[in-house]
Amino acid sequence: MNYQRLLKFPKNHSFFLFGARGTGKSTLLNERFPNAYVIDLLDVNQEEAYAKNPLLLKEIVLGLPKKITHVLIDEIQKTPALLDVVHLLIESTDKIFVMTGSSAKKLKHGGANLLAGRAFVYNLFPLSFLELNADFNLHNALHYGTLPKLFHLPNHSEQEQFLRAYTQVYLREEVWVEQFVRKLNPFRRFLEVAAQCNGKILNVATIARDVGVDDKTIVSYFNILEETLIGFYLEPFHHSFRKRLAKKPKFYFFDPGVVRALSLQLTLPLKGGTNAYGEAFEHLVIVECFRLKHYFKPDFKLSFLQTKNDVEIDLIIERPGQSTLLVEIKSTTHVQESHLKQLQAVAGDLENCEPICLSNDQQKRVIDDITVYPWQEGLQDIFL
Repeated sequence: MNYQRLLKFPKNHSFFLFGARGTGKSTLLNERFPNAYVIDLLDVNQEEAYAKNPLLLKEIVLGLPKKITHVLIDEIQKTPALLDVVHLLIESTDKIFVMTGSSAKKLKHGGANLLAGRAFVYNLFPLSFLELNADFNLHNALHYGTLPKLFHLPNHSEQEQFLRAYTQVYLREEVWVEQFVRKLNPFRRFLEVAAQCNGKILNVATIARDVGVDDKTIVSYFNILEETLIGFYLEPFHHSFRKRLAKKPKFYFFDPGVVRALSLQLTLPLKGGTNAYGEAFEHLVIVECFRLKHYFKPDFKLSFLQTKNDVEIDLIIERPGQSTLLVEIKSTTHVQESHLKQLQAVAGDLENCEPICLSNDQQKRVIDDITVYPWQEGLQDIFL
């Protein structure tokens, strides 16, 4: 089943669509632009032909009938030289170019022509609960994530097999084939350790020691994950806040199921009330915020806060022209006043802020001036 995706594209302007493998880029664009002329650079024959002669693109586009208004180039990073030709054709023809890629890293680092604003840039992520709508299942999302392919598989066993294969394909195709790293084994070990550190403040020295490489290599590995949209940094809150301590970021993988596959946890059940369940729930809510921010509120800024006394606020959402949201994330089905003490303490030290809690509660409530939301309702209020 194909779901209605949240991303909106311009009809008369060229653009890039980046996203990790398996997020549904090609499916989405084929639905939105069914009459486009498609060039698939994952096809070895097509990649070889355009790599040998990038001007072949010009010859083909100039020969297209007028009714073909869009040219879709899948995995443009495979042949970056095509971007010079695309640039020329945007200037000289009325064709609209839609280019996909799983990473802008190779384009950026290779000095490729990114069209200097002539093409917008969008990112696509795994399915949001808003896109899944009635098919969203919290248990399944926490255990297996929301990559689109999962919803075409008949049972959990096949979903687990897919996630294991997905992480292996990523290693082979995104990292090794694209030559982002020279040695695969340390990176393979890094992915497992990084998954175990998901959502925690980064200690690069400790991770480097566990992996057996130097600190700079670990930093470069995390940057690879960010640039290939496999994960993202959550930076510490930058504000003249006298109690703020944490200066190092956290790192979150882009999907809960991928984290569980990388950390070899797929067959372990998540039980409500445990630390593992709470961490998985927090991860899911934060990746949903990250997705919805990119889709609807690109000017919002996400961060976290931790004080010298280890008081931590899970998520800070800075909203231009509005109050800053201090967000506590609780997996419990019944938030109590005692759950909100830290949130109250920090809120009293910050101006123009609004403390809220996102939880598994079924009913929106207010406890000591803190609004407690069922998490899905809260995210819709914030981002829509």
